[in-house]
Amino acid sequence: MKQSRRQHLALLGGTAFSALVPNVVLADGHAQTYEVLMLNRDPENKKETQVFVPPVLRVNVGDTVKFISADPAHNSQVDKKLMPAGGDEWKGRIGKDVDVTFTVEGAYGYQCQPHASAGMVGLVLVGDVSGNYEDIKGGRFRGKAKKRYEAYFAMADEMLAAEA
Repeated sequence: MKQSRRQHLALLGGTAFSALVPNVVLADGHAQTYEVLMLNRDPENKKETQVFVPPVLRVNVGDTVKFISADPAHNSQVDKKLMPAGGDEWKGRIGKDVDVTFTVEGAYGYQCQPHASAGMVGLVLVGDVSGNYEDIKGGRFRGKAKKRYEAYFAMADEMLAAEA
């Protein structure tokens, strides 16, 4: 039976949302599916609004990220200035889930179109990100997105350093 978005969140209640990474579904024995929730409020910090949870993901080529519209009025779409050349583009519809299967390595910045100025942004790191990571990390960001991207790139730096 299919769960409602609220039931999905209720089942997660009390658990750290970092436990969502990865939410593994072995589709073909190798590729994995990860979930990112689109939320009005961060469940672990109610002062933070308009968020993706988790905001930073590390995946492999062939993996899928499912952006789940847990709260209304959000979407997920790649920021075309923050992606590798020839990379995977997506633009989800407002209030709808969207699945993105990554076929091109690199770092991808994404946003919720109606809430980008409110800082509703995130990162997906796919395979070898050395081709564009430093370029997008050095990008110019505005408003709340600037503060959030600074924090998210710090998280990404830690992830990448742990792999080295």
